[in-house]
Amino acid sequence: MSIAPPVHVTAGVAVTARSLRKQYGTGPAAVVALDDLDVDFAAGRFTAIMGPSGSGKSTLMHCLAGLDRPTAGTVRVGDTELGRLDDRRLTLLRRDRIGFVFQKFNLLPALRAEENITLPLDIAGRRPDPAWLRQVVAAVGLTDRLRHRPAELSGGQQQRVAVARALITKPWVIFADEPTGNLDSRAGAEVLRLLREAVDTLGQTVVMVTHDPVAAAHADRVVFLADGRLVRELAEPTAERILDVLGRLDTDATAPAGGR
Repeated sequence: MSIAPPVHVTAGVAVTARSLRKQYGTGPAAVVALDDLDVDFAAGRFTAIMGPSGSGKSTLMHCLAGLDRPTAGTVRVGDTELGRLDDRRLTLLRRDRIGFVFQKFNLLPALRAEENITLPLDIAGRRPDPAWLRQVVAAVGLTDRLRHRPAELSGGQQQRVAVARALITKPWVIFADEPTGNLDSRAGAEVLRLLREAVDTLGQTVVMVTHDPVAAAHADRVVFLADGRLVRELAEPTAERILDVLGRLDTDATAPAGGR
């Protein structure tokens, strides 16, 4: 089914971080999760964020999505600088302009699939566009499952509901945090195909944190973090090329300081 593109701009840069720093604690016990990081995420593209454990992947996503405030630096989503927003306006931006897909599906068990999909609009007091709802539901293959509650759906179907929920507001950007982590390989591949099609067909911007090279290979670009810094980028990624980069990062992380 043909899907009309969303109304937001699908060219240029969707998300920008400059001199981004996130520090937990103070003094000798302080932990620096993000260390003066600069990164851009192109609009209408699929970008994966990867790196060794503790490299700052999830912290970066949380700061980019307005779920956590950085210690220093700036984040812009579209033309909006998140640091200039008070808590209320930040909540409204997350609700109206950002879509989320998490490892845990975060569906409300008492609601049917359709109600879970339209929940962000219901909270905002807005009615869904019937044509857009039909198109999104058809795109994720849930037309015959709308009256089912989460307990009546497979894990893959629940994550498809979550993807549809992320799309329903026509957000500026979708952030996906390990979206296939709780799925078997077949269901995970289906969710990755949906995210890929959201970019290719809907002109959506997707930023995904993952540890899985096969998942990251669905992206247009992979950025690699180490010790809270952007250390590598990879265009037109394949699982083999991603594994090679990750292997080098792991080697660097365990090498003595004099051998780096």
